[in-house]
Amino acid sequence: MKVTNTALATLMVLGTVTGAAADIKLGASLSASGPAAFLGDPEAKTLYMLVDDLNAKGGINGEKIELVIYDDGGDPNKARTFATRLVEDDEVVAIIGGSTTGTTMSILSVAQDEGIPFISLAGAIQIIDPVREYVFKTPHTDRMACEKIFTDMQKNGITKIGMISGTGGFGASMEAQCVDVSGNYGVEILVQETYSRQDADMTPQLTKIKSTEGVEAVLNPGFGQGPAIVTRNYAQLGIDLPLYQSHGVASDGFIELAGKEAAEGVRLPGTALLIADIMEEGDPQKEVVIAYKTAYEEEYGEAVSTFGGYAHDAFRLMTDAIARAGSSDPSAIRDALEATSGMVGTTGTYTFSPDDHLGLDLSAFRMLEIRDGKWTSID
Repeated sequence: MKVTNTALATLMVLGTVTGAAADIKLGASLSASGPAAFLGDPEAKTLYMLVDDLNAKGGINGEKIELVIYDDGGDPNKARTFATRLVEDDEVVAIIGGSTTGTTMSILSVAQDEGIPFISLAGAIQIIDPVREYVFKTPHTDRMACEKIFTDMQKNGITKIGMISGTGGFGASMEAQCVDVSGNYGVEILVQETYSRQDADMTPQLTKIKSTEGVEAVLNPGFGQGPAIVTRNYAQLGIDLPLYQSHGVASDGFIELAGKEAAEGVRLPGTALLIADIMEEGDPQKEVVIAYKTAYEEEYGEAVSTFGGYAHDAFRLMTDAIARAGSSDPSAIRDALEATSGMVGTTGTYTFSPDDHLGLDLSAFRMLEIRDGKWTSID
């Protein structure tokens, strides 16, 4: 089933996508519309594509997958309502979703209470720390992003920085994590500024950072349009210091929104998907990354994104766990999921344990830089 943008919007409003008669119900709540649509839209498209492909190959142990999917628009209250509906009315055996930290926190409370395995697609560390029995996630944590960025700063002799952060769930969480770990890398934060989702100009905040004596680089935790505005204003002010962004904007869409010239030289931690075409032979992720990128771009006629990759990995992890469990019982799926070892995805190689429901280490991150409007690896 090839889903166009128009068809996708209709299906998401209806809330259910089904293929042939299905035996295993898999649920999802994603932000396919609204301010986080750049996350949820490719995630939803990825799930549709992967369900169709798996069912065409016979499903899981001969059973077909039915995908029941809702568009929460990035609203945590809607996400909670849809999670409850997925469990009580739709009777799904597992849930994938939570495009944002806010919606994830709503979904995970339902999943944990109801004993339904849930894989989040959001970044904040509090999703899996502390570990919750039924909650897993695929993106690197914001804390890991801070550590990867500070490692690069340390390598380049940067010790004093300014920060400008979004006030939403992701930006605020990453700001706190960066503050917490900065000292471990000999980085001193001299000035901290913030912006809200509604802000269309960050010139005042950036001017203050620019005028702070001793600042050697600037870090911007955030996602959505905010970091693109920061990047444009940064260039307009002629700030001649390294600018680091978060993995929350790791997509070609960020370069387009910020502008090729303004984005030149921006650094951030990202996934292998952004450098698929220049990955070295022998890279353990190359085959998986190329296969997903090729299939997605052929199906939808648009560039693949890191965020769709999170959904790809979540789907593969969940369906692999269902296959190994040999059962659609949620508790059996959860146990198999936690026993996952060496699963290669687009984001990294996952190995879960009772103490680790992320399953990735810092080596899964790639340090990237934008050069001539394209992503390059600087690891």
